[in-house]
Amino acid sequence: MKKALVFGAGISGLGAKGLLEKNGYEVMLVDDKKAMSSKDGMNTLSEVELFVKSPGVPYTELVKKAFDLKIPVIDEVELAYRYMKKKANYPKIIAVTGTNGKTTTTTKIKELIEYCGYRCEFAGNIGRSFADLVTEDKELDYIVLELSSYQLENVKEFRPDIAMVINLAPDHLDRYEKAGDYYDAKFNIGAKQEAGDYFITNMNCQESSKRLGRINADVIRVSLEGGKGCDLYPEDGWVVYKGKKIICEEKLSLKGRHNLENILFIGAVAEIIGLDEEKLREFLYNTGTLEHRMERFLEVGGTLFINDSKGTNIESSKMAIEAYHGCILICGGVDKKLDLTPLVGAIKDHVSNVYLIGELAEKLEQALIQGGYPKDRLVRSGNLENSVDLISKKIDTHENNYILLSPATASFDQFKNFEVRGKVFKELVKKYFTAGEEV
Repeated sequence: MKKALVFGAGISGLGAKGLLEKNGYEVMLVDDKKAMSSKDGMNTLSEVELFVKSPGVPYTELVKKAFDLKIPVIDEVELAYRYMKKKANYPKIIAVTGTNGKTTTTTKIKELIEYCGYRCEFAGNIGRSFADLVTEDKELDYIVLELSSYQLENVKEFRPDIAMVINLAPDHLDRYEKAGDYYDAKFNIGAKQEAGDYFITNMNCQESSKRLGRINADVIRVSLEGGKGCDLYPEDGWVVYKGKKIICEEKLSLKGRHNLENILFIGAVAEIIGLDEEKLREFLYNTGTLEHRMERFLEVGGTLFINDSKGTNIESSKMAIEAYHGCILICGGVDKKLDLTPLVGAIKDHVSNVYLIGELAEKLEQALIQGGYPKDRLVRSGNLENSVDLISKKIDTHENNYILLSPATASFDQFKNFEVRGKVFKELVKKYFTAGEEV
């Protein structure tokens, strides 16, 4: 029997294990907390013909040894893609990456395609693994994949029909030696595309433009600023595709510049696959916002609470902070070794008080003080509950206030993931502010 090693027993690893077992492999699952130890895994490498590394797993000695032994090391996304391609009528793949906007764009593309009457599912860095979806073997017209840089590091043959990089900003420098390595990993999404495939790029993103020479697909250019050579852009209150007005900005249900950027990518996909433009407008004028992304969830008197737990990097939180000028901010989490200067600038310009939580708290406090933010407006509250409790004792809810959770980093120091962090925040707010009305 063929043997494979899957390193990591999370959603991605378990999906890979299930798919391999369905296809006749004996699978050794390695996870130092949940399965076989790395040490024992090392002793089995001589028997292994395939090594699947989960995206969250670092490049440990076990991974390096597999490379040394010339064992093929691939990602779960690559594995799932190979088996999907063996189907007689396999679905088209729309692959989404970028620093910010991935989840909104992925979700709304999936919902739009379904709204237009096609069979579609999403997977990847959102909800379930690609491998799990392929194992299920459903009849689908499209699969929309949200992909992180980690999931794209070891792709070999992966070739989506439509790929996009929404934007690029520094992130995950606790994993990558420099930002350029992170950007390069993102651009693996289109590395195997050819003429006849489509790659949607953001002309306002300098790092994307620098890497376009690597792309052999047909390129669709979108831009919030418009300009020569752009295919899809806003102009005079409309989103325009190749000179044709297709979406009225004023009627969009998803507000804000960041959402308009996402909508350019959604619109580009709709045009590429030929979705009905009237259906596109109906959908975009009525669709709702996502949980945990600038989610206005409770109003108490004049005080509005916003859950932006999905703000897991500096650029994302900057957008939220700028949208709620004068807000009281809860911020912090894992230290991702990022330059905090842009975050400090946004906080100085827009935030009235800051409650600092998690591993990053001390470092961010020092950066804010050194950047000229008043020390008496900073509180090292440590965790979410202390923050909400302290805020409840300090503010007058009859006055106009914005209370914003936008951590600017990952949650793993205190929570399983950003979803749990967001749900806990909402529960705590409803516990300490009992007279609120849901928005």
